[in-house]
Amino acid sequence: MDAPLSPASPATLPTVAVVGLGTMGTGIAEVLARAGREVIGIDVSEAAAAQAVAALEASTARAVRRERLTEDERRDALARFRTFTDLQAAADADLVIEVAPESYEIKQQIFRDLDSVVRPETILATGTNALSVTRLAADSARPERVLGLHFFNPAPAMKLVEVVSSVLTAPTAVAAVTDLAIELGKEPVAVGDRPGFVADGLLFGYLNQAAAMYEAKYASREDIDAAMKLGCGLPMGPLALLDLIGIDTARRVLDAMYAESRDRLHAPAPVLKQLSEAGLTGRKSGRGFYTYAEPGGAEVVRDALTPLAGEAAEGARTVRSVGVAGSGTMASGIAEVFAKAGYDVVLAARSEEKAEKAKSRIGKSLSRSVDKGRMTAEAAAQTLERITPAGSYDAFADVDLALEAVAEDLEIKQQLFATFDKVCKPGAVLATTTSSLPVVACARATSRPQDVIGMHFFNPAPAMKLVEVVRTVLTGDDVHATVREVCAKIRKHPVDCGDRAGFIVNALLFPYLNNAIKMVQEHYATLDDIDAAMRLGGGYPMGPFELLDVVGLDVSLAIEKVLHREFRDPGLAPAPLLEHLVAAGCLGRKTGRGFREYARR
Repeated sequence: MDAPLSPASPATLPTVAVVGLGTMGTGIAEVLARAGREVIGIDVSEAAAAQAVAALEASTARAVRRERLTEDERRDALARFRTFTDLQAAADADLVIEVAPESYEIKQQIFRDLDSVVRPETILATGTNALSVTRLAADSARPERVLGLHFFNPAPAMKLVEVVSSVLTAPTAVAAVTDLAIELGKEPVAVGDRPGFVADGLLFGYLNQAAAMYEAKYASREDIDAAMKLGCGLPMGPLALLDLIGIDTARRVLDAMYAESRDRLHAPAPVLKQLSEAGLTGRKSGRGFYTYAEPGGAEVVRDALTPLAGEAAEGARTVRSVGVAGSGTMASGIAEVFAKAGYDVVLAARSEEKAEKAKSRIGKSLSRSVDKGRMTAEAAAQTLERITPAGSYDAFADVDLALEAVAEDLEIKQQLFATFDKVCKPGAVLATTTSSLPVVACARATSRPQDVIGMHFFNPAPAMKLVEVVRTVLTGDDVHATVREVCAKIRKHPVDCGDRAGFIVNALLFPYLNNAIKMVQEHYATLDDIDAAMRLGGGYPMGPFELLDVVGLDVSLAIEKVLHREFRDPGLAPAPLLEHLVAAGCLGRKTGRGFREYARR
């Protein structure tokens, strides 16, 4: 909450009124006061105003202790913050930022009242993240001076500010608040007026789908959250994030988005309504998707849905040796993972030469680990010795687990599983690493579908901790137990899911990426602004277009098509812009051009 804020010369909009002194309003007031602005805090509740002063005193004291502010700077910042309970106090403000509850009625009344209080040139900003700025502006006497200024919580720490223009907003007003945001040390992103704007517009659709996935009992709350943290590098899982935001708040935002878009992806999942109406709104109430030690606290405590820790995998088969089919990056990465964990590995490809090449790639990877001090040269040599390259799948005759990592083509995989059926011994577990194809279709290519399961590793396999364990309706309990036990031995985190397109990660990730493409396609925001919004406002390690270019636009399109075909939801139809780029051969970094251009190596 007390990230360093560099004091700026108050050249732009020196006096700012903040209407609504809840958590967000208080945070915005702190940002402004510490950056040299005179801040007029207004709230109808005297208690809220007093609490805002106390919160500012506490956070600035913490900043002094951490040497991010001097005592003199703290004293000056506190002196610049004055609180009132009457809107008349905003009379001398150059900018008014309202951060009242998300209600048209409340916000419109504030804007009507401000019309008779402030000077004609005063800019009026709404902090809404869900309501129409245009609708609020149209009700004002001077709609040209009304815009959106959407800070993210906690405002002192979060860099992103979305500057929202309506068709009525004057460019001079936009320029003034953009300059202010820069002087506050923020990164402003210019966006148009639509529910959720950029960051929340993309984020809440993803959160809604995660809630629907949980409601359908497709995966547990713990597995959904772990999958998105470990598979995408996100700081929080979607259900934990919904609890933090407030389930009632999320439902309101989604309702507003759906009213505008009529996109089923924005129609709030029924579980959000059920939890909200039961008062189970997340952390603030002490219970939402998870149960917390106390209202407002972050500590999750056990409840009836919490899985037992360290449950033994009953009935697991013994696995000593593993066969990996394939010669690409994923196959060699998986072989390396198993060999490091002490398993004997047969690495088989369509030719001895391809298998040797894959083993050589593993050798280079192990050498890099030695150079970085992650393992000894002796351990690397022993790991490499455990890997036997083979030019025929006949070498899988004695393996306990046969795992394929070949091309993402169902016909190729089915032929391979038919081969596994012939060469692998009875009792061997047969696994596919598919990310988008039906596991049961691979199982049906064998005479032992009960032995077939999905083990979806993520790239690069040695570094990524997640494995999606995909059971079909035919998979045996002992096979599932075996794979869970194996995952523990290779130090991966398994999450259970059923056999449907996208499993957990891709089913939640790719609709979000597709929606980002639609934003660009509709000229709503630029690539750079969307990427910045999701990194700075959503905590994503990469923006959606950075990620698309890394994954490959052809791979992304193939996954989008599979999701659309499986769920038949019009909102999942691949964005035409993605299809056009793929048709033009612009596939991302691997071709030197995707959504962006890259220097050829």
